[in-house]
Amino acid sequence: MFQGASSLSLDAKGRLSVPTRHRDVLSATAAGQLTITKHPHGCLMIFPRPEWEKFRERIGALPMSAQWWKRIFLGNAMDVEIDATGRVLISPELRAAAGISKESVLLGMGNFFELWDKATYEAQEAKAMQGDMPDVFKDFSF
Repeated sequence: MFQGASSLSLDAKGRLSVPTRHRDVLSATAAGQLTITKHPHGCLMIFPRPEWEKFRERIGALPMSAQWWKRIFLGNAMDVEIDATGRVLISPELRAAAGISKESVLLGMGNFFELWDKATYEAQEAKAMQGDMPDVFKDFSF
């Protein structure tokens, strides 16, 4: 179960250093193999390969009316591996799709990660914090 936020910088080649706290788990559960694809909210989704395979099956089973979502998730998916120094290459196409140039935020989202351009994430988070809390939280006590 992945959780927490990490502020990271991509290097000049577009490589992201996977935080050490996640690296060991990813090596043990996915042999360092990941799949990266677009997220409809403007970030990237990074899955350990076994979790990607489950997600891919669910997306593949969608009806023809969801064909564009299949294209977005499956058509943009790229398989990558964590290298010997703990880095993963984010393709230029996926970096451009999420507007990520250098500064980024990696969020653990349970069974996958979201990778955001840092400024975009901060703006979206600030906007969400100013709005009303969704009804799904009405039974939570804060």
